[in-house]
Amino acid sequence: MTQRPLTLITGAAGGIGSALARTLAPTHDLLLAGRGGPALDALCAELQAQPLLLDLTRPETFAAPLSGIPRVTNLIHSAAVVELGTVADQPHDVWTHTLAVNTVAPAELTRLLLPQLRAERGTVVFVNSTAGLRANAGWASYAASKFALKALADALRDEEAEHGVRVTSIYPGRTATPMQAKVRAQEGADYTPEAFVDPQTVAATIAFALQAPRDATLPDLSVRPGPRP
Repeated sequence: MTQRPLTLITGAAGGIGSALARTLAPTHDLLLAGRGGPALDALCAELQAQPLLLDLTRPETFAAPLSGIPRVTNLIHSAAVVELGTVADQPHDVWTHTLAVNTVAPAELTRLLLPQLRAERGTVVFVNSTAGLRANAGWASYAASKFALKALADALRDEEAEHGVRVTSIYPGRTATPMQAKVRAQEGADYTPEAFVDPQTVAATIAFALQAPRDATLPDLSVRPGPRP
């Protein structure tokens, strides 16, 4: 009997993470990472998934909770934080927090799980952002973290090709998630979910990358809002 892939998703209780978990649950065993709490507990119970408690602000603490994980087929970096503000106004602690969660944590988590990913010839997916391709005013700290995430993915892809590990970056446009609601509030604008990409659409794109035939690598995939009915 063929073993089901084991997929670890960070930010699993968030909009894209939870949509992806529900998409993959019928065919994947799931490790859902987060800081804990009712939302993560409820999702794990719903999907019969295993929780993995990680504090992404403290990458130096990852080794212990990961030590009991014997195999990982796919690693999906979906967690992120955002705080808008100008370079003139944002203090160093905002930059440090944003870069720790959005860049350093994915790098360390990937490093620690590379032996398992190599053994399974698995796939790493980085959920990036259009801000990882172009930085607008007020988005410097977030965009810097996502530009760095692209650099991490690009280097990792070349480094791990010889080990059979595939690496994909996903660049969603504005997506209808709680994070987007927070962003719109910071921008002083209304949050209209129907104007944005459905998180289920982003989840379907990630699933497509995971299921691509082994003779293909999908380095970069962009997801933008499409025409409305």
